[in-house]
Amino acid sequence: MPQVSVVVPVLDDAEHLARCLDALAAQTHPVHEVVVVDNGSTDGSVEVALAAGATVLHEPVRGIARASARGYDHATGDVIARLDADSVPPSGWIAEAVRLLATPGVVAVTGPGRPRDGGAVVRRVWNGLYMGPFFALMWSALGRPPLFGSAMALHRDTWAAIRSRAHRDDPEVHDDVDLSMQLDPAWHVLASRSLTVEVSARPLSSAASALVRTRRAFHTFRINGRRANPARRWARRSRQALRAWAATR
Repeated sequence: MPQVSVVVPVLDDAEHLARCLDALAAQTHPVHEVVVVDNGSTDGSVEVALAAGATVLHEPVRGIARASARGYDHATGDVIARLDADSVPPSGWIAEAVRLLATPGVVAVTGPGRPRDGGAVVRRVWNGLYMGPFFALMWSALGRPPLFGSAMALHRDTWAAIRSRAHRDDPEVHDDVDLSMQLDPAWHVLASRSLTVEVSARPLSSAASALVRTRRAFHTFRINGRRANPARRWARRSRQALRAWAATR
């Protein structure tokens, strides 16, 4: 049975973090370790993590890419799952991630988020304004599904293969988009609704929040240069598909 490490970066999000850690404690597949990376919280986030038995790392340099990478580097499990502090995975989430990662050739898996707050209007427009466009636009640009940082898992060997390319020191990086770009376009990333988690509706809380996320996405594409070029990525994916097809003839 694969051992699973769960990495949760946090910054002043104690209330949400408590829900996330409660959900991890209720998983049907045992969690080997929960690594909470505190990025300079001044609320009770650290105390919440320690009370839940999590390993707490302190990352003084602000930036979610930096905090997440610190957690991935520390993780000792065969599988590294990543959740945000406001993620609430259902009880079978870890088991499903492990099952999907056992698919031959799959290097990482991900799922969407579903808002648990914000009211009926936010819940109705969530897919149309945020989740749907994120997956559709990133998929078309990357040549395969993107990783969604609130609900993703990958083999530890996958992280080892790409960790030196991750832009962990840039606070403006959209970290899950950046991580998605470091994965070779020919590698198999599986997106499944069976990995849906509940999340906060904060991405739709204001126009400013949406603009920040959009700006960071464009910045992440820009700093990745040729690796982020959609034409090159789709060409690489197509060549790999042709080779795979030819091997079966």
